[in-house]
Amino acid sequence: MGLIVAVANQKGGVGKTTTVINLGACLAAAEKRVLLVDFDPQANCTSGMGISKSRDGLNAYAVLSGAALVEEAVADSDLPHLSILPGSISLAGAEVELAGMEEREFVLKKALAPVKEQYDYILIDCPPSLGLLTLNALVAADEVLIPIQAEYYAMEGVSELLRTLERVRESLNPDLAVRGVLLTMVDQKTNLGRQVSSEVQRFFGDKVYHGVIPRNIRLAEAPSFGKPIILYDIASRGAQSYLQIAQEFMANEC
Repeated sequence: MGLIVAVANQKGGVGKTTTVINLGACLAAAEKRVLLVDFDPQANCTSGMGISKSRDGLNAYAVLSGAALVEEAVADSDLPHLSILPGSISLAGAEVELAGMEEREFVLKKALAPVKEQYDYILIDCPPSLGLLTLNALVAADEVLIPIQAEYYAMEGVSELLRTLERVRESLNPDLAVRGVLLTMVDQKTNLGRQVSSEVQRFFGDKVYHGVIPRNIRLAEAPSFGKPIILYDIASRGAQSYLQIAQEFMANEC
């Protein structure tokens, strides 16, 4: 299949990294071949998978700069079928370096092309900005998954992301589609949680996943142990929610 999905929202703290790790793990548990690409300079996806951020320079930055091929830099995880291209703080400088390159928006797309068909899904953890790293991810991607936190300013910035997607479609990647919208950190017991859910439903319609990700202590703890939630506590509400989302994700072929 070789489907590349960018997990993007320029707001920080909305659950992008949590979603990449745990959706990826649940897809791998369903025996899909999954590659996670940690494209955020904070490299939280890498540490959340229990992988060293240093790792002998074999990481996404080395791939972007041409010092390594993707297949050389990919690391295995504790789950069969799940691998990761680690992130690095060096990605923070990549924005400047990319600015001077020919076809600077296509660097990641070209790097992933040789391995795309080796995986069923490639999930890219985008940084919380709309700079050149995120632009590279959107150009490389077939589809975008948008996590939205169920909080007061949830929709703030989403319109800017959608304008960016439209610009990318116009000039760089005409087939880019929104795969889905995922509500995260939901507390359905509060009026606010219900209001945000209905607002997002009204805005995105059938693109919104039926499953939501609740606020869940076990989900918050898992990264500090370097484990996806299904390896840390599969009985938790967080794990069960991501297992449901993985089913929707696999059923939702655009």
